[in-house]
This record gives sequence, C-alpha cells and structure tokens, in this order.
Amino acid sequence: MSKAFTKESDGDDDDDLALPALPAGGKNYITPAGYRRLREELISLLDVERPKVVEVVSWAAKNGDRSENGDYLYGKKRLREIDRRIRFLTKRLDIAEVTDPSLHHGRDQVFFGATVTYENQRGEEKTITIKGIDEADSTVGEVSWIAPIARALLKAHVGDEVQLMTPGGVERVEVLEVKYPAP
Repeated sequence: MSKAFTKESDGDDDDDLALPALPAGGKNYITPAGYRRLREELISLLDVERPKVVEVVSWAAKNGDRSENGDYLYGKKRLREIDRRIRFLTKRLDIAEVTDPSLHHGRDQVFFGATVTYENQRGEEKTITIKGIDEADSTVGEVSWIAPIARALLKAHVGDEVQLMTPGGVERVEVLEVKYPAP
C-alpha cells in the first residue's frame, strides 16, 4: 500500500505532556542565566541545527525511493524532534518570568534563587539551590521552586525549623545558611 494514504503520527499531540506542571495560577520563574541558556538553545536550533537537517532531508529526497532511504527517514524524524523542541522552548520562554536572585544578596530569608544549607532530623547537612522548573539540575544540587523541599524552605529565615512532608511522614529541617549570587 502506498504511504501517501496512511496517517503517521509524529507525536505532536504530546507537546503539553512534556511541559512540567506549574501550580495553578503559578508563574514560570527562571533565573536570568537559565533564560539565557534556553534562548541560546532556541536560537541554535532555529539558525544552525534545523537548516542542516532540512538540507540533508532535501538531498536525501532527491535520491529516489524514500521508503528505504535511511537519511531521509532519520532526517524527517530528527526534524520532528527539533520542531517539537522549538515549540516547547517558545512556549516556555513566552511564559517565563525572569527573576534575579542577586537582588536578595546579603539577606537571610529564603527566596527563589537562594542556595540553602539545611540540616535534617538525622543531623545530615544538605545544600540545594532553588531554581526554575526548566533549569533545575538535581545532579548538581539544584531543585525546582515547586519541589517539596523548596516549598517548605521558601520564606524561612536562618535558624528557622520547617516541616517537610516526605513519603515517610513529616520531617523537621533547620535552615543553617542562605546565600545568593553577588549582584
């Protein structure tokens, strides 16, 4: 059967599923550095990567039978992935609210962008940085501002004890230190 009459889904319907959920009425806070990184990725996709893939797909399409042409098939798939990422980044940058954490430099209260050192009930010290949903990287100690630990710590001062809801029950954590980047 000719592929001209078959519908192939490229997964475009799943765009909104890829967006991490924001709290109802919440904003998409992001640091200036995180916004810059996302914007640079978007520009790179639009100006560099997408044109290269379009060129490969165009070349491969001229080579005859597309159903068995690996360059064409892979290129079309990659083009869908790039377009999906472009839509995602565009939506996220449109709703982003850039918040500069350096405005709080020298304060001892926890706000967005703070690097917080806290101690749990077992006496273990941990340090996290509260970042935006689209920029937080847990492998380097960054958590999203909507994460349970971040929500528990927000607005606390050095020396405050806050309650954190965990799967094992309520845990008390004490704020030991709050730092912000220098202006």
